[in-house]
Amino acid sequence: MANKDYYEVLGLQKGASDDEIKKAFRKLALKYHPDRNQGNKEAEEKFKEINEAYQVLSDPDKKAQYDQFGTTDFNGAGGFSGAQGFDFSDFGGFGDIFDSFFGGGFGGSSSGRKRKNAPQKGADLEYSINLTFKEAVFGAEKQINITRSEKCEKCNGTGAKHGTKPHTCDKCGGTGQVRVQRNTPLGSFVSMSTCDKCGGKGTIIKDPCPECKGKGSVRRQRKINITIPAGVDTGNVIPIRGQGEHGINGGPAGDLYINIRADHHSKFKRKQFDIYIDTHISFGKAALGTELTVPTVDGDVKYQIPPGTQPGTVFRLRGKGVPRVNSHGRGDQYVNIIVDVPKNLNQKQKDALYLFMAASGEVPDTEGSKKSFMDKIKNSFK
Repeated sequence: MANKDYYEVLGLQKGASDDEIKKAFRKLALKYHPDRNQGNKEAEEKFKEINEAYQVLSDPDKKAQYDQFGTTDFNGAGGFSGAQGFDFSDFGGFGDIFDSFFGGGFGGSSSGRKRKNAPQKGADLEYSINLTFKEAVFGAEKQINITRSEKCEKCNGTGAKHGTKPHTCDKCGGTGQVRVQRNTPLGSFVSMSTCDKCGGKGTIIKDPCPECKGKGSVRRQRKINITIPAGVDTGNVIPIRGQGEHGINGGPAGDLYINIRADHHSKFKRKQFDIYIDTHISFGKAALGTELTVPTVDGDVKYQIPPGTQPGTVFRLRGKGVPRVNSHGRGDQYVNIIVDVPKNLNQKQKDALYLFMAASGEVPDTEGSKKSFMDKIKNSFK
């Protein structure tokens, strides 16, 4: 690589930092590595170039001499020996990156990788349940039917016919992985891949269980009793631990998640833990005051409306709302007062209102109504 620009080989500007040099090498090494470009001579040469460039620019002394003299001749200043002696261990976790592409590191152990024969947690399940307004407010006991994968009882989850057992794979020795060695001009590289004989399980079943067909699990319907806590609402999720699908290879069972959908109520409007209700009263009761019978989720309660209550007045009934989920206390109920104005008055009602208006110093707006109004007042004093 005489007269070549090492910075240019790595796609960098002169004076790049150590971190930039390392990142550039990672990217290019992954792209041109021989294991990913088997039989590609051009990629092989490119890999040698970036390998050599990184050895120079990653060494502080060599990099300083290269930056100063622009030469690749380091035989007198450290004995640079070319690409053949490159050690990937100098590059930290570089083997982990190659593992995602080649199924294993450079001679590394497979202990850090997940194997198919390792214990695995069962899958989680979801179930949606509809509740009435009252059930959501006060809670309920429910029974639901679910279908899930469970350990086969015939073979105890081994997948092998009763009286037999799985055999250790003779190709991978039960590890589920095999080592593959590749010889390249840069040396020998060893990677790990899934065993093609046992499919990564580490065992081979010669006589499968007739119940589960060698899977070790079967699909079954189960009835699950669940407790709905007071105060739940639409959108809440209740986790039922350990009621999901059974684990694999001795792993724990998954969880069951209950999605809540609560119905609306014809009278009560719920906002989180508070309840809102509209109550209609007459004009006379609003003016004179009255005792109301107010419905709540606990039943009817008496409430005294003071004289002169205006339309739109809201009264609060403390603690008459929804219980707080898995906590103490309850929300409140808010009573919105709607004053009804009569539309079709009979004559007695009109006469009474004329007297009320006279006592209030008011007269009707129209001329005809004024004359009729005065006649009614005169008649009332005769």
